[in-house]
Amino acid sequence: MFNLTKIAAYAIVAGLIMVSPAAAQGADGGTNIPGAVGAGLVAIGAGLGIGRIGGSAVESMARQPEMAGGIQVAMIISAALIEGFTFYAIFVCSQQNPFPG
Repeated sequence: MFNLTKIAAYAIVAGLIMVSPAAAQGADGGTNIPGAVGAGLVAIGAGLGIGRIGGSAVESMARQPEMAGGIQVAMIISAALIEGFTFYAIFVCSQQNPFPG
C-alpha cells in the first residue's frame, strides 16, 4: 500500500509540473485544470475496475473451466459498460469550465 501511495504522489507532482506551463500562458490557461484532474481520476478508476474484473474472471475460469465461456461473456459486457461510462465521464470533464466568462 505504501508503494501505491508513493506512485500516486509522484503522478500528482508530475501532472502539476506538466500543467504549470499551460496555466502560465494566458489569463484563462488554468481554467480547465479541475476538468483534467477529473478526467485523470476517471481514467484511473476505470483502469482499476477493469483490472479487477479481468483478474476475478481469470480466477473464476481457473476454478471452473466448464463455465469459462459464460464468465468471459459477462466480463466483456461489464468491461464494455465501464468503458462507455468512462468515455462519457471524460467527455463531461473535458467540457466543463468552472470559471465562465
